[in-house]
Amino acid sequence: MIAIDDILSAWNRERPDVDVSPMATVGRLSRVAVALDAQLAADYAKWNLDGGSFDVLFTLLRAGVPHALSPTELAASSMVSTAAVAQRLNRLVEAGLVSREPNPVDGRGRIVTLTAQGKKLANRALPSHIAAEENFLAALDATERTQLNALLDRLLRGAAPSPVPSATPAPAATS
Repeated sequence: MIAIDDILSAWNRERPDVDVSPMATVGRLSRVAVALDAQLAADYAKWNLDGGSFDVLFTLLRAGVPHALSPTELAASSMVSTAAVAQRLNRLVEAGLVSREPNPVDGRGRIVTLTAQGKKLANRALPSHIAAEENFLAALDATERTQLNALLDRLLRGAAPSPVPSATPAPAATS
């Protein structure tokens, strides 16, 4: 793998008129994300699941008793579309880890509930998942992790999508 600094040197040589310094940070962030995904995927594989499935199981577990949420709440928590959540749920229902039942409050909707088997798996997998994350972050001490969290939060706030304007125009002001 070509070192990021070598890539930047090549760009600076070829295009000295362009400031390519953002590539240093973005390139490193991209490589960190790939490395983290690979490490976590290895942990998920121990449990015969993927990251999306774990996201659903852990979201339902941390929701507390009765470990149930609507698909919309699951989508909001995992920041993926409801279609992506539906695909995850299909696999988890088939595996017996979650169930989908009619929503007792709104009969048009469904509620996704962690089954006893799903709760057992999530509780057993959580320490392994945390250990994989800890292993990935082992090169950073507590102070560095706090600093990194603050910097990443700033990036995430800056990257947050702008609110979508309402499709309905606001009523005109009356005098």
